[in-house]
Amino acid sequence: MMGMFRNIGATLEMIKWEHSIFALPFALTGALLAAHASNAARSFPTLPTLGWILVCMVSARSAAMAFNRLADAQIDAANPRTATRAIPAGQLSPGFVGGFVLVSCVVFVLAASQLNRLTLWLSPVALAVVLLYSYSKRVTRWSHLVLGLALGIAPSAAWIAVRGSLDPRILLLTAAVMFWVAGFDILYSCQDADFDRKAGLHSVPRYFGVAAALNVARVFHLIMLALLVGLLAAFGLGRIAMVGVAAVAALLGYEHSLVRAEDLSKLDAAFFAMNGIIAMVFFVFVAADLLVA
Repeated sequence: MMGMFRNIGATLEMIKWEHSIFALPFALTGALLAAHASNAARSFPTLPTLGWILVCMVSARSAAMAFNRLADAQIDAANPRTATRAIPAGQLSPGFVGGFVLVSCVVFVLAASQLNRLTLWLSPVALAVVLLYSYSKRVTRWSHLVLGLALGIAPSAAWIAVRGSLDPRILLLTAAVMFWVAGFDILYSCQDADFDRKAGLHSVPRYFGVAAALNVARVFHLIMLALLVGLLAAFGLGRIAMVGVAAVAALLGYEHSLVRAEDLSKLDAAFFAMNGIIAMVFFVFVAADLLVA
């Protein structure tokens, strides 16, 4: 019995389930915008639709995180910062993790089939994007953008879940999330610049140095803010949503103030706490704007 509980704890730690807060609010924003655009004002997705979107989000993210740990097991074992992760530390076997990935993928496809035909058809494409990210760091220094795309497809997928079709306007939110995630992933990867260089892995900090990488992250986050403003204009959102964008800008500014090239000691606070707050703040303000429209 204790061994089972240890496995559950190690599995939850492996998939970092609490970090679902990053993409989930943006997916819910996409769902709200889809419902609002398809019907009268103050229209919201049905509870079953929201429930299946939640299952899709959790299962896809769980599959992606577990697959990443499986693909990077040898790399994690060689990196002192990640050597305590579940597989290199012997807490979970590669076979167990592989089975977990398979089950998560099956759950995702089944949940997608409960939404509409297009979500089912596109479910293998979504899985390919979120799983194959794990190998992008072996190929390109811009792997941060691939990770951004993996999370950025969430609002567009949620739109399709509600509408059964895709509106080009929601791609503004997908692009915004992509640059947002890429920016904070660059911040996070600054910790591993030296290791990436020795291991032959690719990242912005490895190629350009930490100081320049911080500037790239700032540029990506400015692009994100511009895309959010464009999103508000495309959907005719009002002042409340604009206040939300301003709040996101302030939070991003604070996040970047925590990290300096010569001092990365506050990086965990910048990465985990602030980005979860940013996602929730934007969702709350957009939802409030739609509610009073």
